Amino acid sequence: MPSMAENADTAQTTADPTQDRTAAKLAKRIGAFAKEHGGADGHLAHIGQAGTRIVLVGTDGAWGDLVAPTHETARLAAEKAGLTLHEEFDGELAARVRTGPYEWTRMAGIQIGGPANPAA
Repeated sequence: MPSMAENADTAQTTADPTQDRTAAKLAKRIGAFAKEHGGADGHLAHIGQAGTRIVLVGTDGAWGDLVAPTHETARLAAEKAGLTLHEEFDGELAARVRTGPYEWTRMAGIQIGGPANPAA
């Protein structure tokens, strides 16, 4: 009779192959971002039926995001990439983000009377 540990190992190896491939692709992109920005931390944010956003914050303050089709795929990708996940996008993580003119124009600038968005 197999032990509980053996059953757990089997469950992990019989995961959805599509989910594994998607997670591996996302993990590769997370790794590339981390390498380019001196490391990275992340946060997973549900975005409804579209899936889960993987928000990345580099050690240098750069930020970016990826979208996974499910929360489980996002968590698996983060795990495969060795990404440290934060449960909340709290003040400590947010304080590391460096924004530039593009972000101010696209997000806050329009809302607070900043310059018009040239891409609109």
